[in-house]
Amino acid sequence: MVAAAFAIMCLIFGTTFLAIKIGVEAGLPPFLSAGLRFVAAGALMFAWMWMKGRVKLSLLWRKEMLLTGMGLTFGTFATLYWAEQYVSSGVGAILSATGPLMIMIMQTALLRQKTSLRIVAGYVVGFGGVVLVVLPGISFDGSALWLLGCMAVLVGELCYSAGALYSKKVINQFSDSDPVAINAVQMMYGGVLLLGLSAVTEPWKMGISTLDWQPAILSLLYLTVIGSMVGHSLFYWIMSRTNPLFPATWLYISPPIAVVLGAVLYNEHVSWMTWTGVVLIVSGLLAMNDKVMSAFRAGIRKVQFKARVG
Repeated sequence: MVAAAFAIMCLIFGTTFLAIKIGVEAGLPPFLSAGLRFVAAGALMFAWMWMKGRVKLSLLWRKEMLLTGMGLTFGTFATLYWAEQYVSSGVGAILSATGPLMIMIMQTALLRQKTSLRIVAGYVVGFGGVVLVVLPGISFDGSALWLLGCMAVLVGELCYSAGALYSKKVINQFSDSDPVAINAVQMMYGGVLLLGLSAVTEPWKMGISTLDWQPAILSLLYLTVIGSMVGHSLFYWIMSRTNPLFPATWLYISPPIAVVLGAVLYNEHVSWMTWTGVVLIVSGLLAMNDKVMSAFRAGIRKVQFKARVG
């Protein structure tokens, strides 16, 4: 179940980058669309769970939810959206893939959790795969804004890593609350902060003459329902059953998914270097995650058994 949920989550998160691009190109201000996405998703999820009697209204006023939303939602997406104005998607993908490394370092340095050499080796192999996947289309600027953009992505990943570790603590602290409800509240807080940032930095031009409504609405709906309500709920569900590092490794999977989408939708060429990178990413993930490794071995045994029976 965990391996299946992880695969679905990776597929969803890998496609959200395309949905974000469609919305921005349609005229949606980035911070505004991100804020609306998370506020709407969080409010709908919380309302549904409250009507089911699975969450208490008091959860809305806990400072832990605000702190989690500041890290996982606001800090991560505010910096990423700003940085993508000056940093190519390839550079952004490589820098974003430092998230699992930051989590490993924080777990070791702050939480005193031991990290095996196998997991470290898996990270190095997977990170190398990400570099190979995006290398053919990567571009370096070197300007001051480019450097600031790179730093912003790293700051965002630092917020993401800290938020992931803290949210694991929050899930344990509020064990009587459903992880999906906790996710809903933190998304609302993060979304409100993004709307506040949009109010002071972006012109809210929502007129018909400046907005291509159909792709903008479709993008917002997809990001709200599939990206946030489904994808982020799976992230929290997986974390509640594993650890903060495991679900964060979706950052390795998103570049190959983006490459596949580009090949299918835009007939982009996929080089041997890219395929080599995909193999390294999968190998690194198998080395890092015991649950994925177990599911992989079980799948191999099942195929071998069917072959013998056949």
